[in-house]
Amino acid sequence: MPHPSIVLDSAVFLFVVPTLLWLLSLKIRDASIVDIFWGMGFVGIAWIAMRLGDGAPLRKLWMVSLTTMWGVRLSGYLAWRNLGKGEDPRYQAMRQRHGEKWPLRSLMIVFLLQAALIFVISLPLQVAMSVPTPVELGVFDVLGMVLVLCGTACETIADLQLAAWKRHPEHRGKVMQQGLWRYTRHPNYFGDFLVWWGLFFGALATGSGLWTVLSPLLMSFLLLRVSGVPLLEKSMNSRPGYAEYVRRTSSFFPRPPRK
Repeated sequence: MPHPSIVLDSAVFLFVVPTLLWLLSLKIRDASIVDIFWGMGFVGIAWIAMRLGDGAPLRKLWMVSLTTMWGVRLSGYLAWRNLGKGEDPRYQAMRQRHGEKWPLRSLMIVFLLQAALIFVISLPLQVAMSVPTPVELGVFDVLGMVLVLCGTACETIADLQLAAWKRHPEHRGKVMQQGLWRYTRHPNYFGDFLVWWGLFFGALATGSGLWTVLSPLLMSFLLLRVSGVPLLEKSMNSRPGYAEYVRRTSSFFPRPPRK
């Protein structure tokens, strides 16, 4: 189990920071700033666990380093992409649906809900940095590092390729089908999938983290069935050529395109 101090400090962190962001969102009328916090929320948990946990030093080092690399990159990318461009249409629709009740409800169903998800999904980090044995890194540690590095690289390359493609005005309204996007319709989500399974292997390496498989399973479910692939597919269905892209290209796991 995670060290009690890690659990307590993480809970406080995940209540205070999202609440402050919620107050800011009321002032600027933009709830989508919560998305920028997602990556940094895990970075915060990783450093809390690093400071308070009794885990093996090398395991703590690789997990906090790779989590920080992943989280800073993701939050930085989302900030660059979203800030100054108005509220995301998803939150606009929610704002309209809830009407005058939206300010308080947004705290519960957007900011604190995301904080609760971060706490649950970060359990492998909390456990891996709490358990002091084994001291030396093992096969699961190596596998975890490889998955996190590959996942972060996949997300980074996919985001850079998409951003470069969008810079050309003639691509507006069309479907990106180049680079990693040729092999999967959601290479960034697939990269995220690898990251969470990699961090789980860090917890598994302690011999006490098998139960934290709930974390990557939950994240996989969200990506594949709830807030990842389904939402983006729904928003893309009306684009010219998208039906053909769907027919030819894997939804999630990369593979060569169908002829």
